[in-house]
Amino acid sequence: MQQTRYCAPFAGRMLAAVGVVLVSIVAAQAGGTVVSSTIPHNGDLNPYGIVFVPEGFPAGTLTPGDVLVSNFNNKKNLQGLGTTIIKLTPNGAVAQPGNAVTFFTSKLDGLTTALGALRAGFVVVGNVPTKNGTSVVGPGALQIVDGSGKVVTTFAEPTLLDGPWDLTINDRGGIAQIFVSNVLNGTVSRLDVMIGASSVELVQIVRVAQGYTFRTDPSALVVGPTGLAYDPATDVLYVASTGDNAIFAVAGAGNAIVPVDQGTVVFNDPRHLRGPLGLVFAPNGNLITANGDAVNPDPAHPSEIVEFTKQGKFVREFSLDPALGAAFGLATVLTQPSNFDFATVNDDTNAVAVYHQVSDAFTPAATR
Repeated sequence: MQQTRYCAPFAGRMLAAVGVVLVSIVAAQAGGTVVSSTIPHNGDLNPYGIVFVPEGFPAGTLTPGDVLVSNFNNKKNLQGLGTTIIKLTPNGAVAQPGNAVTFFTSKLDGLTTALGALRAGFVVVGNVPTKNGTSVVGPGALQIVDGSGKVVTTFAEPTLLDGPWDLTINDRGGIAQIFVSNVLNGTVSRLDVMIGASSVELVQIVRVAQGYTFRTDPSALVVGPTGLAYDPATDVLYVASTGDNAIFAVAGAGNAIVPVDQGTVVFNDPRHLRGPLGLVFAPNGNLITANGDAVNPDPAHPSEIVEFTKQGKFVREFSLDPALGAAFGLATVLTQPSNFDFATVNDDTNAVAVYHQVSDAFTPAATR
């Protein structure tokens, strides 16, 4: 089946030869990195969001250290119609295409990179639906799912949650702050929530940043602010703005009640930045982003994962896949010890790679 390859969010393509995938999985395990299919029984494609289940998460269907991945496309590879979150246990069996373990099946279509986990026992996932996989109908919502895969509440607000595309969480146990990037209006919102044994209640929702480039696109479907990473020690939120091809810092984001216009540019090196999507902190304190190639693409440097300091100094990079547009969601574990502390999805092969250490992913490092 011929599928569109060059678009961002890029449609995950059907694997041409399952045997090739299985060989790569075996090779990856032998090398110390776990690579597994993200295609569940219902055939959903195009993995977007990814998160590690955190320490302290109550025992049950999910276990701390498990990796969750959300799918944006359905089995026909129609964008914005995927409904599944799959589960991978890195120390367990890897999945072949079609048998990735389904943790959650959503009644809302188009699960995005907005995927997170609260250590009290809840998973947060956003969606941006489309009409027939071609045009965004929005606005989408945030669903709160318990550890058994049951929806406990849904947050919907057409202006402040207008296309929830990615998120990051400042988790304080009984309370939390959920920062959400909105791809359909170029803003970032903060949800302050209270967490009980079986509930998550919204206290307030405010806009903390605005003015990021956003648009629909014939090849990209939508482009707008995506990856978010929050530093609670400094109260700074970092925003990967795909259309602006830049990483911004929003000071005071955890207490803001009035939005800032974009914030301060931290990193906009066109030599190494090509439409940043996912954004996370590395255990060493640096930032890592995934180049989606929708902006400033370079076929000689496709699907790169890029590490840089909070001061904007480039550190290193590696190419995830030889095709443009394979990189999207990223996840890290910042606490030690951890058997695995870095994971990324591959939209081109519909797979997830989980590394023992961030440094393993960058080996051999490609610096230029």
